[in-house]
Amino acid sequence: MERSRILPMEHPMDSAALSSAVNQLAETYPILTVSGIGKSILGKEIPVLILGQGKKQLLYVGAHHGMEWITANLLLRFVNEFCEFYDLGRPVYRKNLTDLWQSYTIHVVPMLNPDGIDYAIHGIDPENPLRSRVISMNGGKEDFGRWQANARGVDLNHNYDAGFDEYKKLEKENEIPCGAPTRFSGLAPESEPEVHALCNYIRFHAPLKAVLTLHTQGEEIYWKSHGKTVVGSEAAFRKLSLLCGYPLCEAEDLASYGGLTDWCIETCKIPAATLECGRGTNPLPISDFFPIYLRLREALFSFPTFF
Repeated sequence: MERSRILPMEHPMDSAALSSAVNQLAETYPILTVSGIGKSILGKEIPVLILGQGKKQLLYVGAHHGMEWITANLLLRFVNEFCEFYDLGRPVYRKNLTDLWQSYTIHVVPMLNPDGIDYAIHGIDPENPLRSRVISMNGGKEDFGRWQANARGVDLNHNYDAGFDEYKKLEKENEIPCGAPTRFSGLAPESEPEVHALCNYIRFHAPLKAVLTLHTQGEEIYWKSHGKTVVGSEAAFRKLSLLCGYPLCEAEDLASYGGLTDWCIETCKIPAATLECGRGTNPLPISDFFPIYLRLREALFSFPTFF
């Protein structure tokens, strides 16, 4: 019997584990293209894994938020399985992966916020030059388990140029004047290197057919930005909803400004959606990984074919 080359996903995915897993996948599957979109505040590489050679291009993004590290596990598992079954010549959900490979290109950024994830999993390193400043942002606490922001306290999913000025007014109303564990949008759109790098990557690969962003939690799909969506995309997102069982919803209040989905819809005119994966209290435990993945698996493999 041929030995499976599916990597174990038994532990939270920090930046070191991500780097190791990406290297393993690249060595195991020569068909997989591995590149980078840029570096984080603390100089960590932000890898992108590329599946396929087709003209229709899509983007999957995980781990905007530190304590949502489980989304990196989910996307790496998807990449791993895609490569494994493609290599074996086996279909997935009756889909011929060779046909998918030739028709589509799926760009996967499993971990946009490696610094924030390392804070959330390990706390802040004593040698970190931002240590005293960031601990102050965290209310003087050294427990960073619920940290969402990047290394300097900017919430990456509010740093996109989509309703940024309106969000700044809401920040004042909600007393978020500066860097914080969550919800501070930064000094300007794309002020953070992680967001700027991703936006440039999207611009360079335009036109993308769709963008799918994984967050936790709530088992919902946000597919509009202030009531707007890209013309002709509704059928695709309804199919996505049916496959994973997550209802289509609209983000409200602070959550409805400055996100990647908002920017893609409003500025780039790209169909985009946010999957709020799993249910519970963030950070979701690693024991939730496999049940969440099983529920999303068919949707991740099928989503490109909706476009």
